[in-house]
Amino acid sequence: MTAIEIVSAEARRRLAAAEAAEFRAAALDGLHAGLPTAELIDLAIHRLFPGRIAVVSSFGAESAVLLDLVAEVSTSVPILFVDTEKLFEETLRHRDRLVERLGFTDVRTLRPDPVAVAATDADGWLWHTDPDACCALRKVAPLARAIEGFDAWISGRKRFQAATRTAIPTFEADGRRIKVNPLAAWTPEAIAERVRARDLPAHPLVEKGFPSIGCLPCTSRVAPGEDPRAGRWRGKAKTECGIHLGLGAGDDNDGSGI
Repeated sequence: MTAIEIVSAEARRRLAAAEAAEFRAAALDGLHAGLPTAELIDLAIHRLFPGRIAVVSSFGAESAVLLDLVAEVSTSVPILFVDTEKLFEETLRHRDRLVERLGFTDVRTLRPDPVAVAATDADGWLWHTDPDACCALRKVAPLARAIEGFDAWISGRKRFQAATRTAIPTFEADGRRIKVNPLAAWTPEAIAERVRARDLPAHPLVEKGFPSIGCLPCTSRVAPGEDPRAGRWRGKAKTECGIHLGLGAGDDNDGSGI
């Protein structure tokens, strides 16, 4: 078999796997999208993808709610956290506080490849000159590598968060994997009620005007009445870091197509 034939066969394999994931995600969404959130999370962790699913968390403004729900089902499920090395110190402290409070035993902190950083962002200013490339280097690629060993992952995305998220399903395909969005239909009021009922710790930056929190250089305060994500990449057309636009590792590319 020639090199071209090998590449072609691999491309067909990836396409077939992605198509199978699309079909399965649609079927799962039709069957289970209406389940209560706790039942949905339990189903995903213990029955649909036992030992093959991870939770991806930014430990951001609303992360406590999803993590609290997950902890009621399992404290041993892997929690994947990307430290871009550009985060607020408050986010790192919030992570440590939540992990201790909820009792997770397998929290994996992911960091960008130092060789790649030295080659493409040695001065640390890539976020300013090319924010898409910075996200690909510091967030998308590390998560893509870490997710390689899993068949599914759980995200905390919600439809109310942004115009780009209004139609997200509960189950969706992400390359050959299934992404589960158990909070997709939750409202801001439901989030706030869960926080109050469970006395969950708030991210310390929320009360300072940061309702959506990413990396320090690319996150600004949001004025009253603004879209909650208006402070992310302010002044740019960019609205997503890229991890929800297809991770790509083992599927399509290196995650840079954001």
